[in-house]
Amino acid sequence: MIKIIEAKTEKEISKCLKIRTKVFVEEQSVPFDKELDDLDKICIHSLVLINHTAVATGRLIPLDNKNGKIGRMAVLTEYRKMGIGGLILNFLEKKALEKNITHIILEAQEYVKKFYSNHGYSERGGVFLEVGIPHIKMIKKL
Repeated sequence: MIKIIEAKTEKEISKCLKIRTKVFVEEQSVPFDKELDDLDKICIHSLVLINHTAVATGRLIPLDNKNGKIGRMAVLTEYRKMGIGGLILNFLEKKALEKNITHIILEAQEYVKKFYSNHGYSERGGVFLEVGIPHIKMIKKL
């Protein structure tokens, strides 16, 4: 059974950080000190559980009254291609609307830009490098 929750407790947020560490630091060689930041304290964190096992996460950063930023979306390897990324996006977009946020930006890794396009995001600007990985800015009006 797939369940998505807002991670609020220290234990739940720790599970989110473990997933991000596995995906970004271990798989993609992102430096650990670049993966964790002070924004985690103000974010809305999503946590996807399958049969009580934490398998995916993402976060929403409220930027101002109308704008938010989705990022740090990570799905453990063995759970990819199951629609979990779309569940995270829908969950975080719903949370954004609850806070009257109507515009979402994100900086997608270039190789997954089609995934975000399929969920209504449009490219803005060209490709740029972040921690050595090609990214592209994308936006969506909710």
